[in-house]
Amino acid sequence: MYVFDTNVFIALGTYYPKRFPTIWKRIDSLADSDKLISVREARRELENYCPSDNILEWVNRYRHIFYTPTNEECEIVSEIFRKPQYREFVKKNNILRGLPVADPFIIASAKFHDRLVVTQELEKPKGARIPTACKDFGVECIDLEGFLEKEGLEY
Repeated sequence: MYVFDTNVFIALGTYYPKRFPTIWKRIDSLADSDKLISVREARRELENYCPSDNILEWVNRYRHIFYTPTNEECEIVSEIFRKPQYREFVKKNNILRGLPVADPFIIASAKFHDRLVVTQELEKPKGARIPTACKDFGVECIDLEGFLEKEGLEY
């Protein structure tokens, strides 16, 4: 159903599990039933930078939802990079420092598995943003609020 972007996990860091148990029980349930996934590169981004210990603990507990891309997904990533604007997904700093880049893999995973992307990024016409690329590649994209609404979750 869903492929989460790194920034959604970071945003969820402010939803403390003890204060928002309904939300976390549903997220756990979705992850347990393989309805909420992400990609290996998102996990690597979180391991490099995540300000929330409770999210890092959750990521370690649910490592199995962070998939390694299939050959078919890598072909979609290649298709994404054929459009010059999306080459900007890979920042020079990421290359120089050997940092992971999850965005094209998130889009490819959602397209291949026919899932919705959940991201906090905003669309930027002609820019390298997940919502823009999702629109170009026929992938539905919602933000965290849209996810919470779709799942009927509230505090």
